Amino acid sequence: MELKQGLGEVFTSVDVDDAREFFKKKNKRQESKITTVKQAITDYVKDGDYVGVGGFGGNRIPTSLLHEIVRQGRKNLGLSGHTATHDGQILAAGKCFDRCDIAYVVGLEARGLSKNARKMFENGEVKAVEWTNACLAWRYKAAAMGLPFMPTRSMMGTDTFKYSAAKEIECPFTGKKLAALPALYPDVALLHVHRADIYGNCQIDGIVVSDDDLVKAAKKVIITTEKIIDNEEIRREPNKTVIPYWCVDAVIEMPFGSYPANMPGEYFSDEEHLREWLNAEKDSATFKEFVNRNIYDCKDFYEYLNKNGGIEKIKELRNQERLS
Repeated sequence: MELKQGLGEVFTSVDVDDAREFFKKKNKRQESKITTVKQAITDYVKDGDYVGVGGFGGNRIPTSLLHEIVRQGRKNLGLSGHTATHDGQILAAGKCFDRCDIAYVVGLEARGLSKNARKMFENGEVKAVEWTNACLAWRYKAAAMGLPFMPTRSMMGTDTFKYSAAKEIECPFTGKKLAALPALYPDVALLHVHRADIYGNCQIDGIVVSDDDLVKAAKKVIITTEKIIDNEEIRREPNKTVIPYWCVDAVIEMPFGSYPANMPGEYFSDEEHLREWLNAEKDSATFKEFVNRNIYDCKDFYEYLNKNGGIEKIKELRNQERLS
């Protein structure tokens, strides 16, 4: 039986025992992990790291952390483009990544395409490997389960398989062909959640997508949260804890930390500002000025918020979310 394999590269190690050794040594004490955005990126995100981003598309992305990565000038990162819309657009603005596992990138859904991000891929500045959304999610799941790969029938017979890093295998029970998806262990995961305690127990309202697997697959996990709640509140409803504290390395209280993305139940996406991003990208000089004003010239994320309408804009977006 002829067994095929994709042409793509596996960017991260799939050695389960190496991962197990790392996780064995990871600090799992229930202690305060409160820090700042600046300190968390300084401590946990290094040049060359592979990054997984939580949320989905334009929903619940960790914008404040992404801005800080650009502001601190991180380079040569790997990126899991599970549904990289504005998050990918931000990192592309700083030319922060040079390799990417792709399920969905460059597009901002119905809003259009990021010209700057697209140019990075077209110019060969980013090494790209293709997957489906489900397959990239299942790669997290394989890692979360401590497996080197996940078997599936997805992608088989498609060009997506051809340009992936999957391999065909023979099922030991049926003899039929399956696609083996390599486990994905990011060096660091970045997530924004609705509520967390000081230890890193997190609650998420609405769709979780793959975040529960991402945090178990990633070696380091940074959480920003709309608000810090007491651990007693966490314990009253333990079924709401999507992310347990022992996965988490850093916690930052960052109200509106997903802006200009949508935070389900909290605030709607700032469509006007997202259009500004896309329009600014049409001219390189205009875009450079735009990124300087909104990221490099801001000492922190709050300055960025204030430059783009501040609390008054957030109030408008809150009302839109309640009415939607």
